Amino acid sequence: MRLRSLIVCAILLALVPAAPAFADDPTSTPTPSPSATQEKLEDGLALTGGTVRAIVELTDPAQNAPVAKQAAADSVDVVLRPESQPFMVVQGTAEELAALAADSRVTSIHRDRAYPPTAANNLTQIGADQAHAQGFVGTGQAVAVLDTGIDEDHPNFGGRIVDEACFSAVDEDSGVESLCPNHQTTQTGKGAADAMTDKCLANGENLCEHGSHVAGIAAGNGGVAPGAGIVAVQVFSRVNDESVCYGEPSCLLAYESSLRLAMDYVAASAQPIAAVNLSLGGGLPETSCDDSEEGAIFKPKIDALLAKGIATVVAAGNEYSEGASFPACITSAVAVGANDDSDAIADFSNRGAGVDLFAPGVDIDSSVPDNKTAVYSGTSMATPHVAGALALLKAQSPQSPMTELIDKLKSTGRPYVYQVADGTQVTTPRLDVLAALTGSAPQPPITQTPAPAPDDPDPSDPDPEPDPSDSSGPTPTPEPSETNPTPVPLPTLTVTVTVTVTPKAPATVCTRGTTGTRLTAKKWAVELHRSTGKLPDATLTCYLSLAQKASTVFPELTKASTLGTAYRVLKANKTNRAKLDAALLTGWLNWAHGANGTTTLKSAEKVRLTTKATSAALKKAAKSVLPK
Repeated sequence: MRLRSLIVCAILLALVPAAPAFADDPTSTPTPSPSATQEKLEDGLALTGGTVRAIVELTDPAQNAPVAKQAAADSVDVVLRPESQPFMVVQGTAEELAALAADSRVTSIHRDRAYPPTAANNLTQIGADQAHAQGFVGTGQAVAVLDTGIDEDHPNFGGRIVDEACFSAVDEDSGVESLCPNHQTTQTGKGAADAMTDKCLANGENLCEHGSHVAGIAAGNGGVAPGAGIVAVQVFSRVNDESVCYGEPSCLLAYESSLRLAMDYVAASAQPIAAVNLSLGGGLPETSCDDSEEGAIFKPKIDALLAKGIATVVAAGNEYSEGASFPACITSAVAVGANDDSDAIADFSNRGAGVDLFAPGVDIDSSVPDNKTAVYSGTSMATPHVAGALALLKAQSPQSPMTELIDKLKSTGRPYVYQVADGTQVTTPRLDVLAALTGSAPQPPITQTPAPAPDDPDPSDPDPEPDPSDSSGPTPTPEPSETNPTPVPLPTLTVTVTVTVTPKAPATVCTRGTTGTRLTAKKWAVELHRSTGKLPDATLTCYLSLAQKASTVFPELTKASTLGTAYRVLKANKTNRAKLDAALLTGWLNWAHGANGTTTLKSAEKVRLTTKATSAALKKAAKSVLPK
């Protein structure tokens, strides 16, 4: 999921005058033309004014120091300048970033995107218990877990944490704090990924549970590869901003810059690492995103790891959609969906041609900080099953290319056969590590029940289009209700619940609805207002978080991340741009509620992101996404 108010995934550059190139001496190359400068900047960068955290891509690492020096001299805040890396991170206004882009040593500038964590007897189902009995435990290999750190002294890890590192972004103006124990942006060595630091704690809860849970599934004592080592890398930062954290005072996000540094750290490691586990991500699922702006950055890193014999295993996402979300949609990554203990695709899991494997991801019991265990569900939990399985295969056959081992997991997995929305039949294997290790034939295919088709919109809807001019109705309340109305029947509830092992209870996942009913802006405003709608607040908050993942407008440009702020967006009517915001939020809420299709929404967002959009263009874009 990316978060755009801080980094997150318009064109204001037409309003910014061309600026002279930053240079250390008069012999520097000529200033690029204004059009060339504009092409270097991501659309919508700093559109709402103020400053934005951005990654500045450079022609080569040697330019890092001189460009950073000149940028600082011109009052651009350089917040991160990694040594020997062809990029730096700055905090600047639209004008400052445009001036920086004019430097010939700068190739592009884009937001420093941030991603949240993606949020059974599982070992028996995939044959791992029998593999352990036959001596396959992963000794001599390691799994690198890029996540929220690890509880170092948890008995589930038995002293097998072989390396630690931390890459954690800091942005004081936006309430972003480092989770590194040394409170810096980088730390390596023992203790660097400690998930028990003070910054991990909030109101008596540990925000950093996710990494220990994932590591326990991959290589804990009760995990898939109990003999493998663990390379624990903290890549998240603490964000103290309710407008970013869906109304919560604090949450965790992993910035793109931190992920890039962490992946490079793993690539340079002397440890025999079989797989990198990334149980994080966001964005709308795609079959492939290799050619996207983000994909072009991450695919070379995934390919470089693969060339060193290290697989990058990524959660496919919990949006109940077809395809894999970013970065699982990169073709050289291993995208993992979730199944339950009845060998059915989990109702929240993404699926389709972009998913490489399914693995257990429902009610998975694993380690969490303070020597405890908890039950989580999600593709985050499915992913480390595959990472651990690759450690077993690599330990068994250390000279085999990783691509062959990945193919072996796919060819020996139990086939799930199902249809996607267009009627195409898809077959995706479910992990069977015992079959991969022993060369057994795959288990018989299982035909999956297709997801129910969304309902058609109600043709008798008396209010087919919203009326933004209607300012009557309840006064907006910025805080969600503490008392939920009686809910209507819904799909799996939309909150991830952490439960201690005793008693064990099912966990739930934030996912799209399945009704497919399209509501108007007026009706969504009723749902969002305190105690006036039928949908529970938890479901509505989930829908807003899904819209935030998928959209390039919310919440950076609108701050529509809480029920109260979203209500105000829907009721806005003063400008054509505000009316388009209301229409877009209506469209994304309908998508989250189960209505298919995002092409029109994406097209309308392009209009919203440009500063040159005419009044007629804004009106046309708004009309295109309203319920018909």
